[in-house]
Amino acid sequence: MRSVEEGKPVSDKQTRRPVRIGVLTSGGDAQGMNAAVRAVARSALKLGAVPYAIMDGWQGAVDGGDAIRELTWSSVSSILNKGGTVIGTARCAAFRERHGLLDACQHLVEKGIDRLVVIGGDGSLAGTNEFKEEWPSLLAELVEAGRITPAQAESHAFLGVAGLVGSIDNDLVGSDMTIGTDSAMDRILTAIDQLSSTAASHQRTFVVEVMGRHCGYLPLMTAVAGGCDYVFIPEKPPAAGWEDELADKLRAGRAAGRRESIVLVAEGAVDSQGQPITTDMVCDALEERMGERPHVTILGHVQRGGVPTAYDRWQPTVQGYCAVRQVLDQQAGDESVIVGVRHNRVALMPLMEAVRNTRAVKTYSDALDFDKAVQARGESFGQMLALNEIMSAPPKLEAAAPGAKRVAIMHVGGLAPGMNTATRTVVRLAIAQGHTTLGIEGSFRGLIDGKVRELGWEDVEGWGFSGGAELGTRRTIPTIEQFYAIGRSLENNEIDALVVIGGYNAYLSVQAMVAERDRYPAFNIPIIVVPASIDNNLPGSELSIGADSALNNAVWSLDRIKESAAASRRCFVADTMGRHCGYLALMAGLASGAEMVYLDEFPPSLEDIAAHARQMVRSFENDRRLFLVVRNEEAGGNYDREFVADVFAQEGQGLFDVRHAALGHLQQGGEPSAFDRVLATRLAARAVDELAEQFATDDSDARFIGLDHTGIVSYPFDDMKHMVDTQKRRPKNQWWLALAPLISAVSRDDDSVELPELKYFTSTNPVDNA
Repeated sequence: MRSVEEGKPVSDKQTRRPVRIGVLTSGGDAQGMNAAVRAVARSALKLGAVPYAIMDGWQGAVDGGDAIRELTWSSVSSILNKGGTVIGTARCAAFRERHGLLDACQHLVEKGIDRLVVIGGDGSLAGTNEFKEEWPSLLAELVEAGRITPAQAESHAFLGVAGLVGSIDNDLVGSDMTIGTDSAMDRILTAIDQLSSTAASHQRTFVVEVMGRHCGYLPLMTAVAGGCDYVFIPEKPPAAGWEDELADKLRAGRAAGRRESIVLVAEGAVDSQGQPITTDMVCDALEERMGERPHVTILGHVQRGGVPTAYDRWQPTVQGYCAVRQVLDQQAGDESVIVGVRHNRVALMPLMEAVRNTRAVKTYSDALDFDKAVQARGESFGQMLALNEIMSAPPKLEAAAPGAKRVAIMHVGGLAPGMNTATRTVVRLAIAQGHTTLGIEGSFRGLIDGKVRELGWEDVEGWGFSGGAELGTRRTIPTIEQFYAIGRSLENNEIDALVVIGGYNAYLSVQAMVAERDRYPAFNIPIIVVPASIDNNLPGSELSIGADSALNNAVWSLDRIKESAAASRRCFVADTMGRHCGYLALMAGLASGAEMVYLDEFPPSLEDIAAHARQMVRSFENDRRLFLVVRNEEAGGNYDREFVADVFAQEGQGLFDVRHAALGHLQQGGEPSAFDRVLATRLAARAVDELAEQFATDDSDARFIGLDHTGIVSYPFDDMKHMVDTQKRRPKNQWWLALAPLISAVSRDDDSVELPELKYFTSTNPVDNA
């Protein structure tokens, strides 16, 4: 592979001119496409290449001329927070014909473009790969026809291709998330939350159609996250007689205390014979069996539109940078790749292999082999199907089974959106296993005071999408003097197991309890800690419940800040929460387009701040209107937000004004994001599985649940001391720090930071179909 040196042009060997990279968006639009376009353009510039926008997808390549436009740094300014795609997308019938391929090839060669980053669905990417395979014959035919010169053909003898999947359906097999999926889930959940409130007011049933022609990811995940009663998806159709089953399930829900019923129908839903199931068919079945016609809501293209979520800004930014690295490193004979995502790392997949695996799912469904279709979607897809079935089905009222346990749940630490979702999951899954669930109000203080109450299936109805913490939470770590009272309360309430949902203080509390088990026998019960903290600083888990919601809140605020500065020349310094962990600051910086981010992990010196002030002055002298600095609240020690702002203002000498603000506790507020609801459900489900394993073997381990690069795992508390920096209260290894140099790559037009190689971001684990 060719080594790329930052700041120097990447030259074509024949012409000695910089390599030119074309970027296009094709197929249906998806939120986050603009973030990817921006990252491709700016990464190319920082790496010494020249980016070009191919307007309106392959139609621009076929048309040529002004439809293929050079991009500058400022060409892609202010597009990060925009929905859709600013370079357009269109279907191009001509590109399916030989004459269209010839025109596209000629126009790209005339512009000197022989590297492409294509953002689109599987059809667009498959067509791109065919174009690449035909490239040599297209060149030969163009030379023979006199449309290009032999020298031009020789200079562009091969075409390098990297694909990014822009699809709200999340239908790429082998990648965790495609561009636009998270934003589409957010749109659907917002609609479901709003429908639930009006449905509950009138005790009504709503049937909601969501997108998902061949992939049930969106309806399935939003059914779990939104607490829906039933979901129809193409990969797992209901059995014959589904009409009676559906009506029975809705009646059971109402009998269990549910005031509303929400049924989701994927636009591509089918029955066991492969025949379509439509919203009208569902309504007819329910009206016939329940005597009332449900209301229908078809969400349609609102699922595609609007502002992208934080995830759909920072993740496409990473993918766009890696796509540029990939096409610059490609040589003749190299296979086209798709730049996907696997456990927060970039996953490079052979393009046509990924397309074939993706299309195989529809092939299985068309052949009525639905088990294979689900299996092809991946292990986590099947797990969520099973979870949805359990959590949406009210339990039958039966006497407690032999060996049933009393499982108590509490929150400890700062508030994190998604705590209620995790509690709801534990309650419903534990009840499904025949256990009794108890809620402890007010953390350990509440346990001492006996604030323990039974939680039934119906008690946690609606908790899945509720912000705050219904059980309350406190940051206080119990003292040695309180351990006796805690032990007595555990015994008096006959608590057989404890699930603690919370942040760093939750871990320290349980760690202290484990150390005192010899003195307090009541502590010898299974204790499972589920990570929930907006700081994202917990051992063994790369993401904690609440961090994504806090990030979205922070990015929303930064968007408003940037708008407020649009009519002036201003530097804005904004503090995020996170204590000594810079996750929120860095990710908010990437997602909001901040020019500079200060992290406690890389604390700025006085010399750094002075150098940044001088750099800022030069930037404003070159007509910059806004410079956004995002600061982790503990970064720099005594060099706090006010100090940094004062330095910048002093050095600016009136060239620009400086404002500063702390984003504050709004980062903890509001309803949990779609991402956090799904994450909370998965982590809490693993906690219940851990309890079941311990109950079966009569163990009493204390463990904490985490999410790492292999998936969801549990760790013994003995491992904690090896994982954390106890002084800074954060993990010793933080995966997201690898992304820090991208701030310079995509937000600052300077050469102040050496840009990392592609391998810096990519997963070393083989990609499976999860």
